[in-house]
Amino acid sequence: MAGRLDGRTALVTGSTSGIGRVIATAYAAEGAYVIVTGRRVDEGGKRVAEIAEAGGRATFVPADLRDGEGVAALARTALAATDGRIDILVNNAAALVGGRASTETDERMIDRVLATNVKAPLLLASALVPPMLDRGEGVIVNVGSINGMIGMNGAALYGASKAALHSLTKSWSAEWGRRGVRVNTVAPGPTETEWNEGLRDQLKRLVDTSPSGRLSGAAEVAAVAVFLASGDASHLHGVTIPVDGGMTAVRGFI
Repeated sequence: MAGRLDGRTALVTGSTSGIGRVIATAYAAEGAYVIVTGRRVDEGGKRVAEIAEAGGRATFVPADLRDGEGVAALARTALAATDGRIDILVNNAAALVGGRASTETDERMIDRVLATNVKAPLLLASALVPPMLDRGEGVIVNVGSINGMIGMNGAALYGASKAALHSLTKSWSAEWGRRGVRVNTVAPGPTETEWNEGLRDQLKRLVDTSPSGRLSGAAEVAAVAVFLASGDASHLHGVTIPVDGGMTAVRGFI
């Protein structure tokens, strides 16, 4: 049976672990050729092997998105590996500083978070979108966060960076939608990943009053990311879809 992303090439940043890993796997299962990226070569190799064992196609490109030259090198290598055609860009990689008051935030933290969460997506779009515009088609899926939609204690810097990414989704849609490039965001709430193993009890308290009463599953986030990249979402432009069990819909604040 044909996959929804057959014949497409996708670059998924931060895809050696967490939500990005699951998105990359889901894209490959839907027929896409996936560029897996991250800083850890050993984990990248494992992800490519997992995808291959499941019958998918992928390659690993190491990248440090905190550095502008690292972002440029990733774009060059990804384009070279796909004959100049990246059909889908998933801006998933993120730096997180949580549980820290704004008055305790220093310049180094600010630079690290904004470089990964805002600057890298801008630079990647600058490199990868022009060929999409030339072809008259392409997709960007930004992985935002409900932290960018509501205020959360101890997460001002991270929330501000994700709000910026949500804003880029709207602005890019205004710039490129008429030229065939769709841009949308999936915004996870607290999610079951290896990143959050040590925070399970704390995160559970956050969702106790949500309609679902549980954490999001990474596969549930990936399912929305697949939908947004596919032709099923052909008339969606500039939207942010929260995958949070209804948390933002019924609470408004945490």
